Formats: sequence, structure tokens, C-alpha cells
Amino acid sequence: MQRRNFLKVGGSLLGAPLGAVMAQDDDIAKYSEALVPTRAITRGPKHHWFGYYDKLEFDPSNRFVLSNQVDFEGRTPTPDDRIQVGMVDLEDGDKWIELGKSDAWGWQQGCMLQWRPGSANEVIWNDREGGKHVSRIKNIETGEIRTLPRPIYALSADGKWAVTADFGRIQNLRPGYGYQGVDDPFRSQRNPEQSGIWRMNMDTGESELIVTLAALSEIPYQGKPLTDQWNYVNHLLVSPDSKRFIFLHRWRAKGPDDEGFAVNNGFVTRMFTANLDGSDLYILDPSGFTSHFIWRDPQHVCAWTKPEGRESAFYLFKDKTDQVEVVGEGDMPVNGHNTYLNIGDGTEWILNDTYPNGIRRQQTPYVYHVPTRKRHDLGHFHSPAAYQGEWRCDTHPRSSNDGKKVVIDSTHGGNGRQLWLLDISEIVG
Repeated sequence: MQRRNFLKVGGSLLGAPLGAVMAQDDDIAKYSEALVPTRAITRGPKHHWFGYYDKLEFDPSNRFVLSNQVDFEGRTPTPDDRIQVGMVDLEDGDKWIELGKSDAWGWQQGCMLQWRPGSANEVIWNDREGGKHVSRIKNIETGEIRTLPRPIYALSADGKWAVTADFGRIQNLRPGYGYQGVDDPFRSQRNPEQSGIWRMNMDTGESELIVTLAALSEIPYQGKPLTDQWNYVNHLLVSPDSKRFIFLHRWRAKGPDDEGFAVNNGFVTRMFTANLDGSDLYILDPSGFTSHFIWRDPQHVCAWTKPEGRESAFYLFKDKTDQVEVVGEGDMPVNGHNTYLNIGDGTEWILNDTYPNGIRRQQTPYVYHVPTRKRHDLGHFHSPAAYQGEWRCDTHPRSSNDGKKVVIDSTHGGNGRQLWLLDISEIVG
């Protein structure tokens, strides 16, 4: 039997022993419970969250946890809405340490705030300056900040390179995943030659366009080119050996100025891999259904999708081959935000979550042991009904570098979106 730690709004029952009774009658109290030691590491009245699940939130020592901070919720950001970026000191009473600001952000992915891989003291995030999106790198020891001429989407594991896309175009074609404040210069074009994916040198800021939307639109899907569709890319991620990267090529029938665009949210997706210079493009998942994914190792990608003739599930793909096998069949039955814990060889433990489920709208982060097919739920956390659409709050679980702690974004505490720390050391050993 799993030990159950019930959560009371305000935290007074946080970590209470088995059998603790919640006194509150509201939905948040009734519908939330933790199954591992859990505590809030940020608090109101301001709201805190990190965003996407595939970035480095913990510093190499696992002491500092990065976070965004904002004073409102429940609406689309405007170009005038600014957030603060900072970090929480887990060894000093969860003290908030401010690092800077961002004018380039969204609810789902924040401002791409993350530690620079391979560095013990550099943090990077996206911002806006002089009518364009940029990125800031801050040394938390010296306080020095330098600005790179492009925003980042994903960093290589060696910390030397960034791959990125046009966040103005993403915002136009997938609102909530791009940024306000900088217009897409190719808004009226379906497949521009001058837009796509860039690679940027993290030391010099030099960049080059390595994959164009025009070229992607000419690669057939089900036997036909996509030149009559509105093309864009997002969800870029570099392989653990820094040699290749993934991106999702997406398209939709209507553009941002077409009648009915706002209510036509449908898009089609295929997953590509490529060398870090954009060469050797390979369609790893041509199904049209690729969703969340993660590199397991330099040769394999685990993704939620629906291959032709098969059911929706998590599948393990071998890069540049047609080899694919189901992962966690029946044990991970719904889409979630999946990563691998850095334990052992890094392939045994999957960290994942669910979207709000059932009348109680419970989100369930969990870890899954692949060799034994044993799933360990970490808690069931109520998400109030107001958190839907663009400003929903997915838990997006992120692990510490040693794989023993997890941080989630959650609204179950009654104080808006906040960061919660979950101790999973007893599960993963």
C-alpha cells in the first residue's frame, strides 16, 4: 500500500501521516492528495511556474530551482505584460532570488528559462529588446548579463549551441506557444523561404538559418506537398550527444487572417530529426499525430503518437530507422509530459504526468519503471476548472539532476499556480 500524504490548503496538513483528515470543504482540499513527501516552494500572492518539462530547472548542485513570477492569471499576455525570472534556494527556507525580467513569454513554456548545460553558474532566458526577441545569459555569481541576438528554443547538452524558431510565427499559428510583441514579417506567407530553424553559437551569438519552412513544405506528406498549407515548426530538442535534434513540423489549412481561424484549432504534425547543421533530415514519425517526446539516448526517442494501423500510446523510435515499439503498454495509457530520470543508465525510469482527469480534474504525476513495468503515482492534484486552454497549468514534471526530486507546476494549493517539490528518493532508491 502506498503511503498517502494529504494536502490542506495553506499547507498545514502538508506531509501529514496516513489517515490525516482534511477539514476544508472546497474542491481543492477534497480532491488533492500527495503520495510522496511534498511541499510548496513558492507562495502567493504572486504566481510562479516554470513551464515546459524538457529544460534544466535545477542547478548542478540541486540547490537552486528556477521559476517565473507574475502577478496575474487567466488571460493571454499582452506585449506590455512583464514577468520576473528568479530561483528558489532550497537550502535557505525556499528563499526567492530575483535574476531579471522577461517581455517574451507564454503560459505553456514560460520564457525558456533554464540553466546552461555544462555550466554551474549561467542561466539563460528569452526577452524582447529593440523590437526583436533576444536571449539573456546571466552569471549568478558575478551578476554579469550578456545578450544574444536571437531567442533560444533548445540548447545542446554541451552548452555550445542553441536551435530556435520564429516565435512571432508560432504565436500567430499556435497562440500560447509563441510570444507577443514582435510581428511575424511573413505573416501573409504559407511557407516562407526566410523563416524556419536557426542554429546559434552560444558564445558568439552568430546564427544561421539551417532549415527553411519552404523546404519543409515541399517534402510530401501522404504523397502530396504542403505548399498550400500554413507551415511552422516548434518543440525543438537536441540529442544528448549534441549531434542531432528533433523538431515538429506542423501545418494547418487556415492562416492567422483567414475567417474561422480562431475556432479551427486543428493542425497536423510530423516529427523530423536532423544533424545540428540542418543536414540529413529524417522523418522519424510521419503519422501526423506526434505529441510530447523526449530523447532517451542519442539513438532513441520516446514519443506519444499514433503510428499508422496502431493505437495511440508512447512509442520508442530508433532514429533514422523504421524500428518502433510501444512503451508502457496499458500502464501509461494517456498522453503526458515524459522525460527519463538520470538514474543508472538513464533508460529505466520515466517521469510523466496526466492532464486533469474526471469530475475531480485531478492531474497525476508519476514515475514508471520500465524493466518491471511498475508505475508509482506521486499524487493526484486538483486543477480548478478555470485553468483551461491557453492559460491551463499542466504539471510538466521536472527532475533534479540526481533523479531523486521532482518539481511540478500546480494550482491545487489554492494560491494560483505555484511550484511544488516532490521527494521520490524512496521510490527510485
